[in-house]
Amino acid sequence: MSILTLSPKVIPWIFVWIWSTGFLAAKFGLPYAEPFTLLLYRFIFTLLLLLIVIRVKKSRWPSSKMEVFHLMVVGALIHGVYLGGVFQAIKWGMPAGLSAMIIGLQPLGMALMAGAILKEHVSKRQWIGLIIGLLGLYLVLFERLDLSRELAFDGFPIWAVFAVIASLFGISIGAVYQKRFCNNMDLISGTWIQYFSALVLCIFIVSIFETGEVSWTKPFILTLAWQVLALSVGAILLLMTMIKQGAAASVGSYFYLIAPLVAIQAWFLFGEEISFISIAGVILISFGVAITSSKKLKN
Repeated sequence: MSILTLSPKVIPWIFVWIWSTGFLAAKFGLPYAEPFTLLLYRFIFTLLLLLIVIRVKKSRWPSSKMEVFHLMVVGALIHGVYLGGVFQAIKWGMPAGLSAMIIGLQPLGMALMAGAILKEHVSKRQWIGLIIGLLGLYLVLFERLDLSRELAFDGFPIWAVFAVIASLFGISIGAVYQKRFCNNMDLISGTWIQYFSALVLCIFIVSIFETGEVSWTKPFILTLAWQVLALSVGAILLLMTMIKQGAAASVGSYFYLIAPLVAIQAWFLFGEEISFISIAGVILISFGVAITSSKKLKN
C-alpha cells in the first residue's frame, strides 16, 4: 500500500504521530552529539535526499532573490530556532513530554502572532483558548519548580524553559511569516531552501559554541536515520499527499493530541513521570488548543 492510497482520514493521524516522535528522537540522539551538531548532520542528509526528490518530481525553484530570502528567513525560524531550542532544552535536562507541552501552545502563539504581524482579528474564542492553555502550562511548570535552588526546576535549569519558549516563538513567527510571504512556494524546493538556511545557522552556532564531535554508534545512526527519513522527508511527503487529497486544513485540529502523545511515549520509553498535575496541565493545554482550532464555535 502506497501513501497515495491511504485514506485522507488516516494520513493526518500518521503525520501527527510522526511529528510527535521528534521530541523522543531528540532525547535518543543527544547523548551522542550536541544539539546543533545533531541538527547539522540531520540537515545535511535531508538536503541530499530532497535533491533526489526535487529531481524526480521536477520541482520548480523560486524565480526571484526575494522569494529565496523569505524562504531562508522561514527556514532559520522554523527549523533552526524551533528545533534548536527544543533540542537544547532536552539536552539541559527538560523532559521530552514537558517540552512538547510548551510547544503544544503553538496554535495559540500563531493566532497571537497573526494578530500582531498580519493584523488578523484575534477572537474571544482564541483569547479564551490562550488563557486556558497558559493555565495548563503554569500547572506543569509550577509542579517542577525547585524552591531550594534559584532559577531552577526539578532536573533542569530555567534556561531550558527559555530555550523551548524561544522555540515556540520561532515556529509561531515562522509559520505566520510563511503564510504572509511564502504562500505560493513549491513545497519540496521551498523546503530545501529552508533546510539550507537552517544548516547555515547550525554551522555558525556549532563553530562557536559546540565541539562538533559525534559518537557514531548504532543508536545514534538509527535515530539520525529516523529524523531524516521519517521527520524531515517522510512528514513532508505526507503533507504533500494531504494537500493533494484536500486534507491539509484538518491537520491543525489534530495538533492538540501531540502533547499527550509525547507524554505517553516518553513515559513508556524513558520512564518520564506523569503526575495528576501533569495530566491536568496537558488536558488544559490540549483543551485550549482545541478551542482555538475549532471553527465550529462562534465568537
